[in-house]
Amino acid sequence: MLAKELAETLGYIVINNAGLDNEILDGYTSDLLSDVMGNAPEDSVLITIQAHKNTVAVASLAGIGAIILCNNREAPDDMIEAATKEDIAVIKTQDNQFVASYKVYNCLEL
Repeated sequence: MLAKELAETLGYIVINNAGLDNEILDGYTSDLLSDVMGNAPEDSVLITIQAHKNTVAVASLAGIGAIILCNNREAPDDMIEAATKEDIAVIKTQDNQFVASYKVYNCLEL
């Protein structure tokens, strides 16, 4: 499923116009960026509350195609700029991480 299709299906808000055609094959939920670096699968979506540019750097290193910010977290400008440069979609939801993870899991039919 493409990142834009995932966001649309879930009714989540797309923050930037990059990475929307990235293929999302899996998901990973964590707020500990070292955990994400070591364990997140490539071509996944990161579900987190970490709204800063370091999240984008870690996502890029891990081959993550999209980031979902939960709890209605706002993405700062430097995060949006970094994600756009790295071609990573940034998506926002009011859902908490538990609910977002459940919804993403069901959407991807893993």
